[in-house]
Amino acid sequence: MIKFKTLGQADVGGKRVLVRADLNVPVKDGRVTDDTRIVRLAPTITDLLMRGAKVIVLSHFDRPKGKRVPEMSLRPIVPALAKAIGHEVFFADDCIGEAAEKVVEALKPGQVALLENLRFHDGEEANDPKFVRALAELGDVYVNDAFSAAHRAHASTEGLAHMLPAYAGRQMQAELEALTAALEHPKKPVMAIVGGSKISSKLDVLNNLAAKVDVLVIGGGMANTFLNAQGINVGKSLCERDLADTARGILANAKRNKCEIFLPTDVVMAAGLKEGIDTAVCDVKKVPDDMMILDVGPATTLALKTKLNSCKTLLWNGPLGAFEIKPFNAATFDVAHHAAALTKAGTLVSVAGGGDTVAALNGAGVTDALSYVSTAGGAFLEWMEGKDLPGVKALG
Repeated sequence: MIKFKTLGQADVGGKRVLVRADLNVPVKDGRVTDDTRIVRLAPTITDLLMRGAKVIVLSHFDRPKGKRVPEMSLRPIVPALAKAIGHEVFFADDCIGEAAEKVVEALKPGQVALLENLRFHDGEEANDPKFVRALAELGDVYVNDAFSAAHRAHASTEGLAHMLPAYAGRQMQAELEALTAALEHPKKPVMAIVGGSKISSKLDVLNNLAAKVDVLVIGGGMANTFLNAQGINVGKSLCERDLADTARGILANAKRNKCEIFLPTDVVMAAGLKEGIDTAVCDVKKVPDDMMILDVGPATTLALKTKLNSCKTLLWNGPLGAFEIKPFNAATFDVAHHAAALTKAGTLVSVAGGGDTVAALNGAGVTDALSYVSTAGGAFLEWMEGKDLPGVKALG
């Protein structure tokens, strides 16, 4: 892991501290509907305010592509942020220039302001030096607490770290420490569960993990592609048949690295993906041509849980089945509850991340019971691929 300075090492008293956050949260009818990212940001802001900093929060929201789009304003975030930190939050109608400067200049130690959407300027995503300088002029210290945006080399995630004394925020620090513990310096044996619909979106993840973990569990639609590559009929299930050679290459890579690949031995199938439809369990080698595999079966689930009992570290990205629709959430929820119980017992370090994974864990009610659950999407995947993240590297 890259060595970086943490918030505790920063001298912030009376200083203007630019905090890069990720406030790209769900908003409906002008109200935040999921404040998870905001709540996780609160410890960093609270720490800075208690130490007498003037806190200036920077974030993107959606993809306005360098133009001012009213419905992509960060203004609706203000009430939720104020509630999370227990302080009034001032708002600037721009993130650079006179509007931002006026709000920042008025800040007193122990106060916080949120600046308008960074992506209203095309200089943000272009990492334009001029835009970086305009942001840097508003602060004395830079804190990055947005791991979920760390895979982008943007002005506020990478450029600013080279212009001001740079530190990792509390959330960024926790995320990096958890991910390092799970993959770079894990307690062995290590199991990774990788699910989802397509292997084409996770080729680098699978190959990187096959060289690093002891057991690689492949679930979701991805498993069908691997089964097909081994000559097993998957009926009318989601399957990337054109990637059979690729799947076999991943299997060979795992074998070279003595990584066990865990695939379903039985499955839950149905004629289509909808709630209330008739389902059946069958051996994975006996799926009829007119049926779809929509979840792993009970024997597979039991075998997975048994194998997990002997592991010390779990890394999880992606569901085992079509969890959004009952009863195809059964295996994912069952394994999630088991992982939570092992974590609570102190025998397992469990780290999970990715949008679908977080949604599944929320559905199972175990998000807070695992060691760490990342709200990052792309950044979490790129880290699993073994790539350097520009926003993290810049802190080193």
